[in-house]
Order: sequence, then structure tokens, then C-alpha cells
Amino acid sequence: MRPSGQLKRQENTGVREAILLAAIALAAAVVVYLMIRDRKKKPPALSAAKPPQDPFAEQGTQGDPRTIKVGDMLEIGVERVWVRGTLRLSEGGWEWAEHFVDEGGSGERRWLSVEEDPDVQMVLWTSRPDLDVVPGPKQLTVEGVTYRLVERGTAAYRSEGTTGLRASGGMDYADYEAPGGKHLAFERFDHGSWEASIGTDVAPGSLTVYPGGN
Repeated sequence: MRPSGQLKRQENTGVREAILLAAIALAAAVVVYLMIRDRKKKPPALSAAKPPQDPFAEQGTQGDPRTIKVGDMLEIGVERVWVRGTLRLSEGGWEWAEHFVDEGGSGERRWLSVEEDPDVQMVLWTSRPDLDVVPGPKQLTVEGVTYRLVERGTAAYRSEGTTGLRASGGMDYADYEAPGGKHLAFERFDHGSWEASIGTDVAPGSLTVYPGGN
């Protein structure tokens, strides 16, 4: 039996609605695609340029003593010296440095030790080969000052610049302290003889670092 005209009209209406819905869905998909494409193509916003910064800002105007290297100039109080050599020392996971300094006049062998324990601690040392004393006792009196043993051990070293030592080796040490920021140290490099030194504390605010060449 042939379908009636009313049935045909209903079928045609359903087909048109289906086509219309499909067209709407396709148009929506195209719009979404174009939005995503434009978003991907959009250049990222330029970050604001950073203003020039003082390289010593975090450490104050004095510089960071932990970055001292051969060729740097140091002002310690009112004295100006140059770093001619450096020893990088390590014992287990502990590291510190000894910087050999020269002001170009006295001829004394001096150096600045720098370590974190946990704050930065600095001592300016002067070699004293004239002292007839060796480490061992828990207490030593030198030139009227009584020092007490605080630490001794063995460390490995790496040499930079002019130190009078080979490129790397080992060092035995014994450290004594006295009230008032006074120090007495003994060092023995590569199983040689003990060398005695007298030292005094250097306050962080009294040291200024002027970086030298690379």
C-alpha cells in the first residue's frame, strides 16, 4: 500500500530537522576548532624585563667570602691584600678554603681561612715557624696565651695558584682556640713537618671582596 501524503510530509519534516541539527553541530565544532587554533597561535605574553641587580645584593656590599678565588683583592679592615693561591680542603662531607694573601710588603706567609659551621667563619693566619711547639696536649700556652684543643683530623686538598704545594695531596691538622677570638693551628702537608700558625677572627663586616680576573 502506498503511504499517504501526510505521512510523507512527516518524514520530510524529520529529515529536515536531522539535517538542521547536524549542521548546527558541525558549525559548533568548527567554532570550537577555530578558537583552539587561535589560542595556540597567540604568542605568549612577554615577561617584564628584570631590572639590573647588584651581584652582591644578597651578601651586602662586601661580597661573598665563600666565592674568593685566586686574583681577587681583599680589604680586611684597613689593610688591602691580594689572593695569590688557594687550598680547597675537604674531609668527609665537610669543605673549607685557605686563601694565601700578600700585601706586597712584609714577606710574612699569611692566609685567610673560610668555612661554614653553619655560619661563615673567617680567620686571618700568620705562619710562625719560630715557635718550638707541636700539637698533642689538650692545652698549650704560647706567648702567654693558653689555647685548648678543639679539633684535629686529616683532610684532602686541591691547590690553585701559588701555594708552594703540589696540585693535590693530604693534610693533617690540629686546631686550638683561646678566648677573644684567638687561634693556634698546626698543619702538616703530605706527611711533612708540623707548621704552626697564629690566627685572629675576621668579622664578616670587616672584609670586602673585589673580584679579580677569571
